[in-house]
Amino acid sequence: MKKIAIYTLTSPLHDEQAVSAVTEEFLSSLNIEFDFCGNNYADYGSRLLDLIYVRTGGTEGLFLKLLPMLREKSDRPVTLLTSGKSNSLAASMEILSYLRQQGIKGEIIHGSSQYVNARIGMLEKVSEARLKLKGSRLGVIGKPSDWLISSQADSQRVLDKWGVELVDIPMESLLEAYASVPPTADEELQKKALTEAVRQSLTDANRIFLALKTIVEQHQLQGLTIRCFDLLTAIHNTGCIALARLNSEGVVAGCEGDVPAALSMMLVNALLGVSGFQANPAYVDVSAGELLFAHCTIPFNMVERFELDTHFESGIGVGVRGYMQEGPVTIFKVSGDLGRSFIAEGSLIRNQAKPDLCRTQQVIRLSEPHLAEYFLTNPIGNHHIIVPGHWGELLKKGFEIGD
Repeated sequence: MKKIAIYTLTSPLHDEQAVSAVTEEFLSSLNIEFDFCGNNYADYGSRLLDLIYVRTGGTEGLFLKLLPMLREKSDRPVTLLTSGKSNSLAASMEILSYLRQQGIKGEIIHGSSQYVNARIGMLEKVSEARLKLKGSRLGVIGKPSDWLISSQADSQRVLDKWGVELVDIPMESLLEAYASVPPTADEELQKKALTEAVRQSLTDANRIFLALKTIVEQHQLQGLTIRCFDLLTAIHNTGCIALARLNSEGVVAGCEGDVPAALSMMLVNALLGVSGFQANPAYVDVSAGELLFAHCTIPFNMVERFELDTHFESGIGVGVRGYMQEGPVTIFKVSGDLGRSFIAEGSLIRNQAKPDLCRTQQVIRLSEPHLAEYFLTNPIGNHHIIVPGHWGELLKKGFEIGD
């Protein structure tokens, strides 16, 4: 069984031989793999993506009769595919208008072969992300940091909309796991240390990583966010190395107990396979559309190279200074109730390493400079997620999962 199924809607008034010839030519031009189900909708909803190919006009009544059965089999948006031949686009527009009136989401895929292929590919990624998120568990280790006064999450809303369960885990559980881990050195990481003090701190930083892996396994987590500043007093070290390593291994790992930031990272990971760089703006130049982002950890699989310094605010433990490849990036953030999001494309124009900021520092120029005003007028908290590449349209569609 292939991931994509194509079903058909055809008016009996049209010549089947002529319609079949158009169908074969159109579908072969899309260059996708699919199961052709024709007008047999018995297994509708069983694949990753269902496309209803409206082949002719005069099919609106046929669709109306099918709709109750389609909604019974699947609650996903209805996706209509059309070549535009034989008044099929007009019929698709009438169908989509009716769906909207009924509060049912849907869209028409229509245009050049290249556009249709790309759109189907994007919807396939969104469907895969939906499956990946549903039933996943995000651990919240030790509640959000005290200063994150706007960065709370509606756990029931998150579960209902994305299928992600928020799991509260006491900080004591992590400290107990840490106590049970023997001191472990990592020679490769020690080569990245800038000072002897950092090198000596790596052993316990690595213990935090192993302790978090234990928590992940115990609670069957796909992601976590940790009230990491508590580690400074409890262990005299940081979680920066641990989060960089976990993210590189595919476990979403966020800082400061910021649940909306971690949810943003979970969606990015489900769609793109990377967690993203959680950082906060340190400077905004509205007139130039440029921003400086900084934080003391970044996933190792996102950078070309990295070095290990102390944690900026405390001057102890281990912080990560990563250098990401310059070029296209996307900035992303969702709110804790999943009611709004911010998405902006831009370019990473330089990495920097100034001593008066968190260790990883990125200067980003927005493709639409006016969007910089958002950070000063209507931000979703302080942390935002930075991802290599331009993914605005995909993230916008992915954010709608569960609507």
